[in-house]
Amino acid sequence: MLRHTYEGQDCNLARSLEVIGERWTLLIIRSALLGTTRFDRFLETLDIARNVLAARLGRLVEHGIMEKVPYQDKPVRHEYRLTPTGRDLTRAVIALMQWGDRHLPQELGPPRRADHIGCDGAVHVELRCASCGRTVHDEEVDVRRIR
Repeated sequence: MLRHTYEGQDCNLARSLEVIGERWTLLIIRSALLGTTRFDRFLETLDIARNVLAARLGRLVEHGIMEKVPYQDKPVRHEYRLTPTGRDLTRAVIALMQWGDRHLPQELGPPRRADHIGCDGAVHVELRCASCGRTVHDEEVDVRRIR
């Protein structure tokens, strides 16, 4: 993980990566977007060490990306649900999936696709200008420091 101090790192991307940039964290978020909510199911589908999963879920709860909700009293058991902040990562996850499909293709094609629940059409992330509303292509983007 990145240092917590951000010394010389006045960067919105660095701040985001500090919370979600670790490999297991994004895979946990992906699993949650696919409907996984229970600790044992995360363990099973991710093949992740129990202590690593517990630490990552704790961090996601701490940052308001997931919430820990009891689903059983005796013994007490919890599930982990995405909050609106966590669901807001959908675009980032889909953008990374699209990038992988374009630049790291598999012979059998993509293993997952994001579909629109209303009509089953494929969902894609695109850049759009907030000023003119036009779709913007990668080569038309200038990332610049504003302060």
